[in-house]
Amino acid sequence: MDTDVLIVGAGPTGLALGIDLARRGVDALVVERAGGLFPGSRGKGIQPRTREVFHDLGVLDAIQAAGGSYPVGVIWQDGRRVGEHRMFDPADSSEDSPYTEPWMVPQWRTQEILFARLEELGGRVDFGREVDGLAQDEGGVTAQFAAGAPVRARYVVAADGGRSVVRRSLGIGMTGERVDPNPMLVADVRIGGLDRNNLHVFPPNGDAEGFLAIWPLAGTEDFQVVAQFPEGTPVDVSLEGVRKVVAARSHLGPEEVTELRWASDFRPRAALADRFRDGRVFLAGDAAHIHSPAGGQGLNTSVQDAYNLGWKLGAVLREGAPAALLDTYEEERRPIAADMLGLSTSVHRGEVRRGEATRQLGLGYRESSLTQETRKAPGPVRAGDRAPDATVSGVRLFDAFRGPHWTLLALGAEPPADALNVVSGPAHETYGTGLFLVRPDGYVGWAGETAAGLTEYVARLGIG
Repeated sequence: MDTDVLIVGAGPTGLALGIDLARRGVDALVVERAGGLFPGSRGKGIQPRTREVFHDLGVLDAIQAAGGSYPVGVIWQDGRRVGEHRMFDPADSSEDSPYTEPWMVPQWRTQEILFARLEELGGRVDFGREVDGLAQDEGGVTAQFAAGAPVRARYVVAADGGRSVVRRSLGIGMTGERVDPNPMLVADVRIGGLDRNNLHVFPPNGDAEGFLAIWPLAGTEDFQVVAQFPEGTPVDVSLEGVRKVVAARSHLGPEEVTELRWASDFRPRAALADRFRDGRVFLAGDAAHIHSPAGGQGLNTSVQDAYNLGWKLGAVLREGAPAALLDTYEEERRPIAADMLGLSTSVHRGEVRRGEATRQLGLGYRESSLTQETRKAPGPVRAGDRAPDATVSGVRLFDAFRGPHWTLLALGAEPPADALNVVSGPAHETYGTGLFLVRPDGYVGWAGETAAGLTEYVARLGIG
């Protein structure tokens, strides 16, 4: 084998997976068809649950320093401020949920931070490597490239985006719908005449053909321009095209747009891959699910795909866990992706506000075959739920969870004498009473009043 895991695509999904595998001692190679990292701001919203994931992966401090809170929107009409627009329902932070608001970081900056962390852990990315075919057998997968030698890997993960070459080569279809027939422009620009303390919203007015929004991108000098066009309208992504739409829909003159740094046009759609696995090949991120950007769920769901798959690949490849553990990736992630697609579409159509659901803190795996709740009267946190933060006997749980291990919480209950990574304390208001075995991805796998059944659970998963 040339590598244990070949990851196709160096976007947020592939880089996050590379980080998770590297810290587990799994040899992984990330390949990217482009010559460098993605240059645009597209997925700029880091949801609270993803901030928790980034804490575990060791990049949250850099993410916090690189971005900022989402600004209040100002609505403009005829060159005057006529109102405000708040994108999110407010939520107060608490000990169990320290991050409650999305954090704005341009996607290109998020990827730089993830790439630096991957290199710090000894991981690598080969740029300019375009996969054009796969052949798999019982022992592994051979990836062919448009140029260069083939790579032989035990497993392949397709994180190569919505137009995934790997997914198409496997013949896996996608089922979905066009969310909105109106094409959209998104561009990163330098622009004058607007303050950087607000999102600037220009509703359709007079001869304007659609809305215009101009975001100050936190941590940069750039703005992101988002504009909608009538169905069938060609979208001009040149500097002159961006200048034209800004001048037509706002009080700004075209000369205020001084630089175009990146631009793209797209048609919002939602689609879900018919399956997330074919033998030794897995789909993750946009290769498995395509979202409208309105709900801010795409990048976040994608990173959490990687977070779910990473510990399972590590367990199979390094800890002797049964290969059947990998079957639970699709079992757990595909329903989540389907729900998030529905949520993104509803937000895009104005049917749902951005709030509790879009923060992704309530997602979990209660119905998973990996979940076992043995208590007769479960407390606030059940097996399958996200393991909240808390302070137990002076230990911050998110710090105790941090790393590639399982953690046993013993709260008002006696842990087994031979248990590893134990945090003990009295019954806790957030969790209740019992033993809670927390998975490497921060969800409770097993919960019980006593340790009865815990040994059998650990043996079944092959994790101890």
